[in-house]
Amino acid sequence: MVKVYTIASGKGGTGKTTVTANLGALLAHYGKKTCILDADVGMANLGLILGLDELPVTLHEVLAGKARVRDAIYEGPFGVKVVPSGLSLQGFQQSNPDRLKGVMTDLVSEFDILILDAPAGISRDGVIPLTLADGVILVVNPEISSIVDSLKTKILTETVGGHIEGAIINRVASSGNEFNTAQMEKLLGTRVIGVIPEDPNVRRASAARTPVVVKYPTSSASRAFGHIAADVAGIEYVEEETAGVKESFVERLARAIFRSKT
Repeated sequence: MVKVYTIASGKGGTGKTTVTANLGALLAHYGKKTCILDADVGMANLGLILGLDELPVTLHEVLAGKARVRDAIYEGPFGVKVVPSGLSLQGFQQSNPDRLKGVMTDLVSEFDILILDAPAGISRDGVIPLTLADGVILVVNPEISSIVDSLKTKILTETVGGHIEGAIINRVASSGNEFNTAQMEKLLGTRVIGVIPEDPNVRRASAARTPVVVKYPTSSASRAFGHIAADVAGIEYVEEETAGVKESFVERLARAIFRSKT
């Protein structure tokens, strides 16, 4: 049976969409028929970070009743299927979020895993993806404001009958002290599925409009995503040393220059 996950956060800027793109790509790479859907119809970014823009049909048209969801499915990295939302304000205004349940009904028979990138914060549009998922995964930064906002999202999810699958702690700075997973689990009241370290390769990959797991597969962030994806897929994680796209000479030169200035 299909498993539906919603990736949510209490505030914007936690890296929720980046997590969705990388997790979805790796699950497809691991052999799971995976579809990622941008349910943030107002502030859509999933298509942008995957190089999918200026598309003829998006989730906007589907939620407006002008197109079928099959017409809004595009292929992303590693073969992951992507249903992006549009970028226009007019398209957002014409969208009816209540149609999202019907969209998912059309998709569930075709995939093993369906991942929804939910809007940040607490809103009517944001509640719907929380109720439709088998499990909600919180993306949290290791700072007090993000933790507090994530707790609000957790409470809201449980109030509307949703289930919290766990939390991914994103952008954890490297330091002499190891990240205290047990303490974070106690604060959030849920298990920590994985910890993504702060990694400049994530920004570089984003600038190239490619998931870091594809662009820099051996980076620290990619390895962390690999562990999380394997956990979700129910398989053992095997580190890959040669998969993905190799850096070109120009990219290596640019990286060397960047390092010399820091």
